Amino acid sequence: QVQLAESGGDLVQAGGSLRLSCAASERTLSNWVMGWFRQVPGKEREFVGFISRSGYIVYTDSVKGRFTISQDNAKNTVYLQMNSLKPEDTAVYYCTATMTCSGSGCYSPAPWKYWGQGTQVTVSS
Repeated sequence: QVQLAESGGDLVQAGGSLRLSCAASERTLSNWVMGWFRQVPGKEREFVGFISRSGYIVYTDSVKGRFTISQDNAKNTVYLQMNSLKPEDTAVYYCTATMTCSGSGCYSPAPWKYWGQGTQVTVSS
């Protein structure tokens, strides 16, 4: 079982930046596909992006050019660097892991096996 713990959420003004971290209990992080989702109350959990085992990275259109996913295998940690934040980025952000997902199926929460507890990001206008 993989345990995930997010940190770094905060209140920030529009245009600002935050870096979220996801510390994993798994020592071989490179064996997993690592993803980020976000959720606001009353809405479904939304795909943000993922990094594959080979380092291939996919982002949802709304964050392309603003968010960057990276991974430090030595620290068992995945990062989500968020720049040019907008009020609509306000959400609880979740780190997640799966052994495999395929194509557009990765954009749904369904194939993701392990989840962190989430960290709140609030962007004020």
